[in-house]
Amino acid sequence: MTSRGHRVDIESVSQRFADYVAVSDVSLSIGDGEFVALLGPSGCGKSTLLRIIAGFIHQTQGRVLFDGEAVDHLQASQRGVGIVFQNYALFPHMTVRQNVAYGLQARKWARDAIAPRVEAMLARVHMSAFGERYPRQLSGGQQQRVALARCLATEPKVLLLDEPFAALDKNLRFDMQIEVKRLQRDYGITTVMVTHDQEEALSMADRVAVMSRGRLEQVAPPMDIYDHPASLFVNQFVGSTNLIEGELLASDSWGSKVRLGDGTIMSAASAKGLANGVRVVVVLRPEHVALVDESSGEARAGRIKSVLPLGAQVAYDIETSDGASIKAIAARGVQLRRPGEPVHLTSISSANCHVFAAVHSS
Repeated sequence: MTSRGHRVDIESVSQRFADYVAVSDVSLSIGDGEFVALLGPSGCGKSTLLRIIAGFIHQTQGRVLFDGEAVDHLQASQRGVGIVFQNYALFPHMTVRQNVAYGLQARKWARDAIAPRVEAMLARVHMSAFGERYPRQLSGGQQQRVALARCLATEPKVLLLDEPFAALDKNLRFDMQIEVKRLQRDYGITTVMVTHDQEEALSMADRVAVMSRGRLEQVAPPMDIYDHPASLFVNQFVGSTNLIEGELLASDSWGSKVRLGDGTIMSAASAKGLANGVRVVVVLRPEHVALVDESSGEARAGRIKSVLPLGAQVAYDIETSDGASIKAIAARGVQLRRPGEPVHLTSISSANCHVFAAVHSS
């Protein structure tokens, strides 16, 4: 199917309310047919930004453009956006067919064109057999399919998803993520999704925009967000990580050396912009920790505190000689360690050890 995506540009957008700033100087370009996830904790401004794109909120600064044309003067109903909310917002007194037809009627489609369009959309989301049911007679996943059909029936320029899977259980959530991604690809529609679920964002989006306190921390493809976080916040928010405090001894374009609390010298990635001698935090994901039997090179001494089987993997909680707690994840086929067992730990690669300035609360 030919892409019907439209470009969205957000230029220096800010939104100030009476007592706080919800969005602060956000600029973001979303390409034709691209799927971008706005990811961040509650209150970071991601839903406010989505509502600004939709036209439900008018920003106090900046512009929103569709295909290079500003849409700030247009009401939500005039922007050509489709939005699916967390609660789906179906009309309870209307049948499934009536719900899907509603948007077409509101846009004054020809009467003889509405029924075929409704049937085509219900077939698209595998809901043809439920056309005469009411929302209360449907499961959460079925209601979401209807909401998507109603939204896509009007051929919106941009699809906006506001925490669309939050109300679904884990298994159904996974199925619907696959379904929504399929529909998005089939239609080639530009999509912006708000979520606080990192796995959801990383698995569905072409790019992830991580937000914190109303600002963009990083915008990048999912694997870049995970493997090359631009800030300590991104590294902590996306995925599990170990925070290891130390002192930066030296750094160049090839890497850095950090002295840890137990005196171990640890090799890490380049500490860009940081001066020698400053306090730093080395962040190392559990899957990048290697457990060895004997001390060698940069390995740190520790002792297994607890073991947690995770299906095909095993998670370890390890206490180092200086009292720090380190988490490691290994494949189940690797030598199984037991609580109380002494080990030495090191990183699989210094490139996986990212260095950031230490942040101390006042």
